[in-house]
Amino acid sequence: MAEFKQLLHDSHEKNVHYMRERLGVDKSFDMIHIDLEYAGRKMALFLIDGFAKDDILHFLMKLLADINEEKLASEPLEKLVKTYIPYVEVDHVKYLDEAAETVLGGPTALLVEGIDEVIMIDARTYPVRSPEEPDLEKVVRGSRDGFVETIVFNTALTRRRVRDRSLRMEYMQIGRRSKTDVCLCYLEDIADDERITHLKQTLEKIDTDGLPMAEKTVEEFLSGRHWNPYPTVRYTERPDTAAAHLYEGHVLLIIDGSPSVMITPATYWHHLQHAEEYRQKPLVGAYLRIVRFIAVVASIFILPLYYLFSVEQDLLPATLSFIGPSESGQIPLLGQFLIAEVGIDMLRMAAIHTPSALATALGLVATILIGQVAVEVGLFSNEVVLYLAVATIGTYTTPSYELSLANRLVRIYLLLSTAIFGVLGYVVGVTLWILYLSRMSSFKTAYFWPFIPFSYKAFRDILIRSPIPLKNRRPAFLNPEDPDR
Repeated sequence: MAEFKQLLHDSHEKNVHYMRERLGVDKSFDMIHIDLEYAGRKMALFLIDGFAKDDILHFLMKLLADINEEKLASEPLEKLVKTYIPYVEVDHVKYLDEAAETVLGGPTALLVEGIDEVIMIDARTYPVRSPEEPDLEKVVRGSRDGFVETIVFNTALTRRRVRDRSLRMEYMQIGRRSKTDVCLCYLEDIADDERITHLKQTLEKIDTDGLPMAEKTVEEFLSGRHWNPYPTVRYTERPDTAAAHLYEGHVLLIIDGSPSVMITPATYWHHLQHAEEYRQKPLVGAYLRIVRFIAVVASIFILPLYYLFSVEQDLLPATLSFIGPSESGQIPLLGQFLIAEVGIDMLRMAAIHTPSALATALGLVATILIGQVAVEVGLFSNEVVLYLAVATIGTYTTPSYELSLANRLVRIYLLLSTAIFGVLGYVVGVTLWILYLSRMSSFKTAYFWPFIPFSYKAFRDILIRSPIPLKNRRPAFLNPEDPDR
């Protein structure tokens, strides 16, 4: 059933009354209604305190005060919009309810007696912080600006780096109540049209009250697999990273209220890339990428493997017989690992909620409790602490925070399957994990591509950071309109 649209009444008083009721002027202190009279016509302004730019509105009111009645005798709407309201963003709408919803987003509504449309003046400003370097994507050399919570700032930061005539910023709103601003960003000459259409249709089908968690709420609607721990989109707070993906043919989603921009589609390997690799010489960047891959692999497999070799000593050659706990301890090995995993997550959450001034003290307490006291009382063995530290370092080396959390769950899953079924449990657990990722997709793109299905050249570019002059082709899986860089 189509939503009813309320046209303007012939009576100015009825229009004002409808807007007051619709916006709840008498019930909200920050909803402002101002009655005016210029050029012999009754007028009314509706705006939100804190969003409107007072100096601009004051200037416009002074200009309106200088208009005499004869100037608005004929075609008053055209003259006001094109002549007597000298502002960049001025529009007019036919429906009162549409005007009211627009006011809730920040613009100012001007009702004029004798005009059957509402004039919308987009003289708004949002409380915003200055662009700063993101905490999760720091680089030694490179830009220090990052996306913020205001959508127009983020689109400007993107356009600053992509001065391409085919850059498109398509606007839409999601949420029946929140009317959250969303921007679909892509390069029309490069991005795949079918992928863009599919993403638009998926966004238009989102039916919910609002987006309280911004990009995370949208991702849960887009991914479809609600209990899948792995992220199907990549997040970035760096404009240079977003621009690099635009040039490859990706489609970005910029959501008002979030400093994170969504990159679609994103494979498993996209979450292992970092801007630091491209801020160094190619050989250094390739080395950093290999080190990062080793750390991520260790974060997933080192604890299950250590447990397997500890309980199955026959699997080890004589030269590796030192692997395994020298002392059994008071708690079984599996219990030690599970307690340590939960303890690490407790410390991580405590660090998030700890003020910066107390972070050092929390680190000292964690070191003493887990490293020294826990070993001395027999809760953990020295080897458990060592291998857990290696796995934790690998977890924090993962560029994508979402991927690191998913890999942590996989590590616990492999640990449990190995503890229950031994060698068979480890082999079957790893196989099922690979099959699970192979069956996943991100917007009709295989999640494990180019490993499965295998593509030698593409997989080589993932493992080794290639020099930019040699990367003269865009990724084939994006099906770009212009495959040449």
